[in-house]
Amino acid sequence: MGQIKVITCQIEGLYIIEPAVHGDGRGCFMETYNQKDMHEAGLDMVFVQDNQSMSVKGVLRGLHYQKQFPQGKLVRVIRGSVFDVAVDLRQDSATFGKWYGIELSAENKKQCYISEGFAHGFLVLSDEAEFIYKVTDFYHPGDEGGLAWNDPLIGIEWPQLVGEYQGTVVAEGYTLTDGTKLNLSEKDQKWVGLKDTFKF
Repeated sequence: MGQIKVITCQIEGLYIIEPAVHGDGRGCFMETYNQKDMHEAGLDMVFVQDNQSMSVKGVLRGLHYQKQFPQGKLVRVIRGSVFDVAVDLRQDSATFGKWYGIELSAENKKQCYISEGFAHGFLVLSDEAEFIYKVTDFYHPGDEGGLAWNDPLIGIEWPQLVGEYQGTVVAEGYTLTDGTKLNLSEKDQKWVGLKDTFKF
């Protein structure tokens, strides 16, 4: 039996990765990536770069994608908890514009593999979160695109987030249920929705 379990999602191209955790009184050990197990599950991607970010509670990063140099991403959280989201941007897909979300945390140790052709983002639910991910292509400056995190056409249900859509992407008026203000970068408050981005 392999050291990681690969689970398919409702949207083709998204996979949940669950490691086998070996623990005792000293702590635990797990394999977070196993090429053989991934290949046996039909995933033959090659990773070229590892990235890491730290974010505080209420930070929402996304929704980001790459235009000319799409990246597959294997994402996980090593400290804290986030709600991780992928949106299908493959216009020939039966699930174009659909989203999938899952809580990733240091506690549940789950990972998500997001194939090329998706937008990605996450909302930090814990006081702080360390987020790491492997990618299948290098970072190319100027190649990043984005979508409005609250586009009603996509309809992402962000947990613990309260506030009413006022026709704008800005964070003002949104908080978590404990009163923490939603925190977006200046760039992430300028993206437009799916329809205006893809002109359909």
